[in-house]
Amino acid sequence: MRSIARWRAAAGGSLLLLACSSGTLTPRDGSYEPMPQEPMPVDAGGDADGPMPVDGALCTAVIEQHPYEGANHVSCTSTPAYQTEPPSSGNHYSCWPEYRTFDVPVPWGNLMHGLEHGAIAIVYNCGSAGCADEVARAQAFLDSLPLDTALGCSSTRRVILAPDPTLPVRWAASAWTWTLRADCFDETAFRQFYTAHYDQAPESICSGGAPYANLCDGVVCG
Repeated sequence: MRSIARWRAAAGGSLLLLACSSGTLTPRDGSYEPMPQEPMPVDAGGDADGPMPVDGALCTAVIEQHPYEGANHVSCTSTPAYQTEPPSSGNHYSCWPEYRTFDVPVPWGNLMHGLEHGAIAIVYNCGSAGCADEVARAQAFLDSLPLDTALGCSSTRRVILAPDPTLPVRWAASAWTWTLRADCFDETAFRQFYTAHYDQAPESICSGGAPYANLCDGVVCG
């Protein structure tokens, strides 16, 4: 069952809803071109003392938990079907990608294997106009994240940033059985998602993945 709830500042797997005006994401179609938005305070959820505003949120962002969809290995020439956008669990290819920034889309069959290892995938679809400023802010956010604390992983961040032209919203992130969907790159929302869901997957493996050229080459990866 899907669930949505307002974000509370406390940790512990809370769900997130940041909204500048409403709790729904802007729907997209083929003619969608994102409009710039001004920073403004948002309602970050409430408690007995009333709502707690969070300054600096730029747009609507929703975090959801999703049902487990399996974790079998399938051929990289197949196209796994996923029930969420972006995908959040399911069958995947034998190779996972390198943990880095890409300027081309990475197949979700490969990304999913990274999620199974505890990674976070951050993806975006900014239309034909692009969003270089937001991508730069996302990159700065990634660069600010701590290195992995798992044993033997001191030089790793299990985070991938890549474009995704199939994405029905402007920005999104995936962890194992969790997604974030947003109308912009908002560091508050993405940092909360990272903190709650990084390395929270069936396997905790930080070793580097396959180079992009080998993700389905039939030699390194099948």
